[in-house]
This record gives sequence, C-alpha cells and structure tokens, in this order.
Amino acid sequence: MSSAVLARGRRRLALAAGIAGLLGTYLVATVARADAAEVIVSQGKPVTASSVEWEGTPAAAAVDGDTGTRWSSAFAANQWIQVDLGSTQSISRVALNWEAAYARAFSIQFSTNGSSYSTAYSTTTGPGGQQNIAVSGNARYVKLVLTQRALEIYGYSLWEFQVFAGGGSTPTTPPTTPPTTGPGGSRLLSYNKPARASSEQNDPQCNPCTANKAFDNDPASRWATNPDTGWVDPGWIYVDLGATAQISQVVLQWDPAYGKAYQIQVSPDAANWSTIWSTSNGDGLKDVINASGTGRYVRMYGTARSGPYGYSLWEFSVYGTGGNPQAPPAQPADPTFPATRLVFSDEFNGAAGSKPDAAKWTIDPGTGQNGEQQYYTNNNNAAMDGSGHLVMTARKESAGGRDYTSHRMNTSNKFHVQYGRIEARIKVPKGQGFWPAFWMMGADFLQGRPWPYNGEIDIMEVLGKDTFTSYSTLHAPMYNGGGGYGQSYKLPNGADLSNDFHTWAVEWDSKGMKFFLDNQQVFAASKDTVENTRGAWIYDHPFYLILNLAVGGDWPGPVDASTPFPSQMLVDYVRVYQ
Repeated sequence: MSSAVLARGRRRLALAAGIAGLLGTYLVATVARADAAEVIVSQGKPVTASSVEWEGTPAAAAVDGDTGTRWSSAFAANQWIQVDLGSTQSISRVALNWEAAYARAFSIQFSTNGSSYSTAYSTTTGPGGQQNIAVSGNARYVKLVLTQRALEIYGYSLWEFQVFAGGGSTPTTPPTTPPTTGPGGSRLLSYNKPARASSEQNDPQCNPCTANKAFDNDPASRWATNPDTGWVDPGWIYVDLGATAQISQVVLQWDPAYGKAYQIQVSPDAANWSTIWSTSNGDGLKDVINASGTGRYVRMYGTARSGPYGYSLWEFSVYGTGGNPQAPPAQPADPTFPATRLVFSDEFNGAAGSKPDAAKWTIDPGTGQNGEQQYYTNNNNAAMDGSGHLVMTARKESAGGRDYTSHRMNTSNKFHVQYGRIEARIKVPKGQGFWPAFWMMGADFLQGRPWPYNGEIDIMEVLGKDTFTSYSTLHAPMYNGGGGYGQSYKLPNGADLSNDFHTWAVEWDSKGMKFFLDNQQVFAASKDTVENTRGAWIYDHPFYLILNLAVGGDWPGPVDASTPFPSQMLVDYVRVYQ
C-alpha cells in the first residue's frame, strides 16, 4: 500500500473541511431546547473557583461560550465554581459540559447575597458528559459544589457552565443518534429519500454536497448551498417521504454554516407549506426538534444565516409514522463491557528476527506526513525479539531520500472492527523527535474517502521529548488537527512512560468511547456531547488498526544532537475484544 493510504491527520495538520475550515471556534449548543423566552445569563459574567489547575484553564473559561476552553481544578475532591449573574434572576436551567474529569457527586446552590445559600439540585450519580438540569429559584450567585470525582487521580474539568433564566418548559434530552426509532415508537422516515434544495455545492471543495447527502444517514457527508448562487436568504432543503406521514421529531446536525432563523415546514405537494416549528435564535451544531405535523414533504426553510456563508447540514433526520420508510443498514450490536470474546490478537511470539505476520499486518513503506523526517522501510525496521515482543526500530540511516528510517504497519483489508475493546501493551522510546502511536483509521479511507471525513481514533500518542504525557484524540471534519477532540494525561504517580510497558485501550460502542491507560479511564468521548458541542460523530463504521514510530514532525519537532539512535518501540501484544 502506498503511503498516501495512511495520510495521517495528526494535530498539526490543518486540512480544509469546506466551510468548517473557515469558521474557527464554535459556540456551545445546549443539549435541548426550551421556550424562546429562556436566555443564557451566565456567559461572560464574573466567576470564581476554589482552585485552578494551571493558568491555561482559568475559571472564566467555563463561562466564555467557547467549548474549546475549560476550567479545571486542583486534584482534590472538595471543589467549587461560582458565577455572579450581576443581579437576581429567575433561574430555569443549568447546563454542564464536562470533560472526562467530571463529578459523580455535586450540588447546585443559589444565593441572592453571596453568603447564604440554598440547594436547588444535588446528585451522587452524575453521569458526566453534557447534563441539562431543570432547576427553579431566584439567584444572583449560582454555585456548583463538587464533592466526588469520577477520576480520582485528577480534579474536575468543565468545558462550559451555563445558567439560564426565564422560559417555562422542561428541556427534553435528544436521543443517542443515529436512532432508527423516535418518540412514541416513531420511525426514521427520511433515510435515502429524494431531496431538493434551493442550491447545491458540487465542486472540488465539496464534492458533492448535494441535497441527498443530508438524508443518507452518513454524518460525514453533507448538503451545502452553492457558494456562487446560494449564499443568500432564504435557503431551503426538503425531503420527499414517499407518502403522507405524521411527523413527531426532526433532528438537524449543522455544519458551522447554520441557520440562525429557520422554520420546519410540512407540505402535501411541495408547493403549499405549513410551519410546524420556528426559531430566530438557532445556535447550530445539533438541534433536536419535537414538533407535530402532517405531510409528505418536510422542509428546513432558512431566513437568516449565522454568518457570511450559506447553509449546510451533515444530517437532516425526520421521525414519525406513515410515509414510505426504508430502513438504513443495521449496525452491529453494542458490546457488553468488560468484553471477553477475543476477535483479533497478535502476541508477537515469533522467533528472534522473524517478521510481522503477513496474514495480520500490511507493511506500509513511505515518507509519512506532517513534516516527519523518517522513511518507513519495507519491513527492514521491525522484527520479533524472541521474548514475545515486536521491536520497531528508528535508525539514523539514509533511505527514500530521508536521513532516518523507521516502521509503520496496519491491518487494512485484513482486519477491520466496529465497536469493542481495542488494546495494546507498548513500551515507548524517549528522545527528542520520536512520535510513537497506536491508532485507527476509518476503513472507508481505503475506498477513497479523504481524511478527516473517514474518522481517526488516536488511542495513544506520546512525544519522545515528554514521555510523562500521553494523548488520546478523535479527528473529524469539524474537529481535527490541532482542534481534535481529546485529552492529555499522565500516570497517577507521574512516572516516565518510557521506563516500562503500559497498556493503552479504547472501549467503543454506539454511544461513545472510553480511553484507558493501565485500566484506569483517562478520557471519555460521549457521542451525544460531541454532537452537541463539537460536530458530527463519524465513527459508527469499521476501522483498521495502525502501529508506527515516527521520527520528527510538526508536533514533536525535529530530532537534534541529543536524540539517541537507534531507538525502539516495543509492542508486547495487540488485542481486540467484543
């Protein structure tokens, strides 16, 4: 396989993802919709906290409306964060967007004077992720009192702490998508149905972004209005359900070019439209709209764009009864964790000097990406050591026009997996410029879908210049490169990862992923949270496994005089359970 097949989307590789590459930081979208009168009253207000982990995660980052910044506390159980709303407000809701270090036990407290407090809500079973909590009471000061950590080796970390006032309806929690049923047993009616739009983009920047792509149940393809003619208001897209249907819910997954003001409309004939829901303060990302109406055609009719661009939707899903629905392809069942059925393994127990098993691994020679300095040879830099390990060696030697050689291999076209526990036990090298990784690429990359639309799951990355820190990261069209969705973490005792073998793993199902280092959870990516705060979740399809040892690159930086050669990455085993 050519090196192009493994073009790696590491965090310093900035690829344009259509309009997503133009718009930068995305504002947070709340999990649910409340009455139009409900407003956020905490954003940008003065905030205090019991502690701050470091200057890069201040308390103010939790109320800045930016889901790429966060507050994190000292590594202790009893912590708090408080926002001063400036005046007494009638509080209706608190929305929390947790990082992996969330609180299992916490309370929300109200005060009008900053000295006496009443408890508006408390729990000892907090689930983390994105929580939408209905509360009621008057307060100027809203305080989050945290008493039990989910990850006891860390403190607490919040992307956003939002307080809402006004309104009157209770928020509804969206389903864990992509569902094929909706409220009251309703079905997905819109899959693979004919669609039309006010305009479509179909050019090298978005090829194709036609109307039907919003209804293909594929969150990595999208509809977009034509930049030459369609970046205007109004802009619309509709689907023909094939027969009259009773609509109960519409779910929109927006690209950054979203509708600030738009309507959901139904029609019997695609000519006479009735509005069943509307908003003038859309905030993009994921909108779950519970609205009732009868019609064969369902339309999103946009009247005010969020910015200078047009409209763009990754998915437009319609639920209800009637119509002429077609079921999307069935997804595999979720594993039950701990998963125990071994479906792939390599224990690397071959004789000393023997090569990786060609029935399991494809050797991938080439130069690599991201400014890397090595040339991956055709199996000259990997062999068993006779003691149960694969040894991947980086050397200072010329090959392929480069001054260094190393090794990369993958399971493409030999083993693909969707869902399960994927783990490897690895000893990483130490030294400036080394970049060992254990990761996965969406298998549709092999059929020509470009990165990052295929999805990338980085289970482990370590930089040789800082072998005390490891990284787990997800990459997708709306969050990739330096903006990938992930977490850095360390061993509980702060030990050097290069001193011994350690086990990295991900447990992955249709609801999200949990990442582990030596069986301690270090990061969680909830599908629902990602859809509501960062963008489309594009991981519900097969992936293949990759092991490599890069030398140099945009992220770790180049080798220098201190870099030890030869250096080795040792792999004890790779295993996949379902």
